[in-house]
Amino acid sequence: MKGRGVAGGAITIINAIAAGKGCAVGVDLRTWAEVELVPGDGVEVELEGLAGEPTQLVEQCVLSVLERFSIGGGARVRTGSQIPVSRGLKSSSAAANAVILATLDALQVEMPALDVLRMNAEVSIGAGVSVTGAMDDAAASLLGGAVFTDNSAGTLLRRERFGLCDKVVISVPDRMIRKTGLPGERIALYRGLAEEAFRMAWDGEYAKAMTLNSLVYGAALGLDQEISIKALRAGAIASGISGTGPAVASLVRAGEAARVAQALGGNALVVNVNQGAEGCD
Repeated sequence: MKGRGVAGGAITIINAIAAGKGCAVGVDLRTWAEVELVPGDGVEVELEGLAGEPTQLVEQCVLSVLERFSIGGGARVRTGSQIPVSRGLKSSSAAANAVILATLDALQVEMPALDVLRMNAEVSIGAGVSVTGAMDDAAASLLGGAVFTDNSAGTLLRRERFGLCDKVVISVPDRMIRKTGLPGERIALYRGLAEEAFRMAWDGEYAKAMTLNSLVYGAALGLDQEISIKALRAGAIASGISGTGPAVASLVRAGEAARVAQALGGNALVVNVNQGAEGCD
């Protein structure tokens, strides 16, 4: 039996590490997965274009779905992605969603979206690719639109259409930042400011919230704001560090996208906001 799954990337409005609550917005970068269920044990993984990257997350996603439905056997998995890895653009959350969906498709069964998100979070923590489980990232990847989550409680608080802009310009540096070794104690010192940033986003002040979030995590992680300043000077509505960086996402009106991308240099991507295939609740 074979199945296929697709999930999107996302950008950060509020990173959930400091205060446990996060907000993310879906973007139109895609990750796909194909799963073939086979006799025997174990999961064989091919990461297209990502030789040498760890495969534990993919393996555990398949095994978690099989365990949930009390299915034995093994699997062959092939995945590919448009999302740069370890830059803060939710590559792991998208990969986990795509593999879970592909495994469900192979089994010809369904799971509620919230159960998919909770499985994603549990596996992500277990595989060491997330500190909080990143339910905000997973929800934006799976559902699109703007999502608000309480990652500590494993709860999707709200999902809505993101009306501030339709385009995002993303600066993608060559270097990666892995989740292992993040300075948790330093990040925790900014809890109060992170909570205030979340309140701003909740009240619809996305631009202010994104700016404050970027300042908080820039200070905690030693990341400067120069790319965001360039984007704002070029006409971006808001700009800030996505995830734990180093990618920087800039919210732009459609007519300003080319100018902002040019200001940020040749490694900038211009992508559409992903509102979700069925719109937002």
